Amino acid sequence: MLRALTSALRLPSPWRPREARGCAANPAAANREIQVCALAGPDQGITEILMNRPSACNALGNVFVSELLEALAQLREDRQVRVLIFRSGVKGVFCAGLSCPDHGDQLGVCHGRISADLKEREQMSEAEVGVFVQRLRGLMNEIAFPAPTIAAMDGFALGGGLELALACDLRVAAASSAVMGLIETTRGLLPGAGGTQRLPRCLGVALAKELIFTGRRLSGAQAQALGLVNHAVAQNEEGNAAYHRARALAQEILPQAPIAVQLGKVAIDRGTEVDIASGMAIEGICYAQNIPTRDRLEGMAAFREKRPPRFVGE
Repeated sequence: MLRALTSALRLPSPWRPREARGCAANPAAANREIQVCALAGPDQGITEILMNRPSACNALGNVFVSELLEALAQLREDRQVRVLIFRSGVKGVFCAGLSCPDHGDQLGVCHGRISADLKEREQMSEAEVGVFVQRLRGLMNEIAFPAPTIAAMDGFALGGGLELALACDLRVAAASSAVMGLIETTRGLLPGAGGTQRLPRCLGVALAKELIFTGRRLSGAQAQALGLVNHAVAQNEEGNAAYHRARALAQEILPQAPIAVQLGKVAIDRGTEVDIASGMAIEGICYAQNIPTRDRLEGMAAFREKRPPRFVGE
């Protein structure tokens, strides 16, 4: 296993800054359900995936999933991406999974209106449902990106929407307007895109079982108290406070050595899947890969010379 891991953990190609891409740069992008924006200036290295399907509250439809898979495949080859933020272009919603909630009162009560996507799924054969769920699992696995990923949850994140957020490394939520839960059991389903595996790793087995068995919905503040999200922030008038906090978090990550950050992510993710001895071996492999990097030498030189390091991703 460790030999296979060694070959899998190849150092990223050198990071090279390129011209920033904006959502508005390509007029055709405005009609896409998934839009990619590379930030410029001091935020260069931060890339945003904007989910923009207002007609269905960013429900996980076929086009939505296809465009997101396409975007992730392209970004995986883009070494300028140091941090990836998932955000919504639909006010009041992060991602509604397979259902599109009506906007209720200020506490975010969801009245459970069924979207066209869920009606479409209801008409699928058993085989078609199986294929669709496998595709969703593949999507969540693709979100396990080399660079750190952050979910900015300013509104509803239900079912598959929460599973998408759980696939990210970090989660930021609006304290009151974010509403999240694995609600599949309330519709005769169970989480099928990785939720039964990722939620216990985040919260522990007993609490994950309670939330899945009951289909309970949590506010951002409640989710933070349980450890489901890293930060919960008061919502602003624009309805994008979680996004701004996620961007500030990305700005904290951005100056750090990108190879060390990525290898640290591998060590954590792979190490938590195995026993402690194997986890230590994985950490050792990752550490060894970082030793010959220019960034490690730069970090040591900067410390010695009492100046900020200038990491280049090599």
